[in-house]
Amino acid sequence: MSGKRILVWFRNDLRIHDHQPLFEAIQKTDEVIPVFCIDSRLFDQTIYGTKKMGAFRAKFLLESIHDLRKSLQKIGGNLIVRTGIPEDIITDLADQFQVNAVYAYKEVASEEVNLGDLLEQKLWKLKITVNLFLGNTLYNKEDLPFPIKDLPDMFTAFRKKVEKDSFVRKSYETPEKITVPASADWGDIPDLKTLGFEEIENDPRAVLVYKGGESEGLERLNHYLWNSKAVTTYKNTRNQLIGADYSSKFSAWLSLGCISPRKIYHELKRFESEKIANDSTYWLFFELLWRDYFRFVFKKYGNKLFRQQGLKNEKPERNTQRETLNLERWKNGLTGIPFIDANMRELKLTGFMSNRGRQNVASFLVKDLKVNWTLGAAWFEEILLDYNPASNWGNWAYIAGVGNDPREDRYFNILKQSHDYDPKGEYIRLWIPELANLPNSFIHQPHLLNGKEEEKYGITIGKEYPSPIIDFRKFEKAY
Repeated sequence: MSGKRILVWFRNDLRIHDHQPLFEAIQKTDEVIPVFCIDSRLFDQTIYGTKKMGAFRAKFLLESIHDLRKSLQKIGGNLIVRTGIPEDIITDLADQFQVNAVYAYKEVASEEVNLGDLLEQKLWKLKITVNLFLGNTLYNKEDLPFPIKDLPDMFTAFRKKVEKDSFVRKSYETPEKITVPASADWGDIPDLKTLGFEEIENDPRAVLVYKGGESEGLERLNHYLWNSKAVTTYKNTRNQLIGADYSSKFSAWLSLGCISPRKIYHELKRFESEKIANDSTYWLFFELLWRDYFRFVFKKYGNKLFRQQGLKNEKPERNTQRETLNLERWKNGLTGIPFIDANMRELKLTGFMSNRGRQNVASFLVKDLKVNWTLGAAWFEEILLDYNPASNWGNWAYIAGVGNDPREDRYFNILKQSHDYDPKGEYIRLWIPELANLPNSFIHQPHLLNGKEEEKYGITIGKEYPSPIIDFRKFEKAY
């Protein structure tokens, strides 16, 4: 042992399993100072009129911090928790504890990268080194079969090359013991009210009662693979809309690093070896690969994916005259188009929406309402429980035709999607109870009701349920 102290700064990696900075710090020093900073800037208003973090993700974050502290306490440690400006807090703590180095994971989105750079500059003045590790992906950047600058601009080319010529490293062992300073002000973990939010009640219609933390993430992994074996039907069920197990639901825990993608991968490989390997188990790996791809795209292109024109030269068409009104009706599930409204209401009331729903509501906002796609991406950033910069902005740019998509004219016909993925109208009725009494013939297209039918079914379009925000005839013709 060197007798030195290393500060481990937890960022979007709230776990102790497969955690390289923590693992190496414990190996190299006598005392480790684990720290998490709640960045107060997350709750400021953005240029889009939104917050970077809303109540659902804030609640999930606080639960994850509590769980991380408990995990560290079980192995003899603890977690310093502070709220404020991370680069200032880490610098002050590093100086206070006279640490020799700060270890943390490196991030890929520009604001997180800039934060790391600022910290390095501040600590350089104190002659304290900063070691930022590459990680939180399935594949390490240095193991890719090409440099980041040559990353393919199409996912399929990336996938084929990586599957053929790269490999997933082993996970880092979970530490069994950690030594921390005998006396430290570990700090209280704030509650939602302290962060400016009201307490959240779980909606009984939600697909899952999400709770943050490594222990919950690992339990979900165990359930989805070993207990329910739902992973074996994933490819067939992934486009469903109701229920906990039609998809893995790992994304929320992945977004804060409560579970490592490599942990999922190696557990999946063990499941395939001991139980079954099929198209569905491969498809879960396929989705993890998409997550990696968006992170590497951010590494390659940086801030370009936050621009309205994305990776292209021309900005998408917009209808700015009605943009504000249309955006607000879209956010609140009041467009008068049931499939869109059901998805947007689920999102607003639970912080979650299915992948099928996300593609449809994004396409509708951008392609039909001609609203600036970055406004939709910013709303998702605030409201989504499982938000992470690369996947969110990358997917929105993809749908808008300004990202990594060979088809710039990608378009979702909402009525056809509604019929295909909610044929009995169960999902629409679940989230739009005012349409509950309508028969299937009208559940997807209530605007077709006439006066007698409205009286018969007890609903007036434009009163109990909004009139469509756009002309449905274009959908009907295409459908």
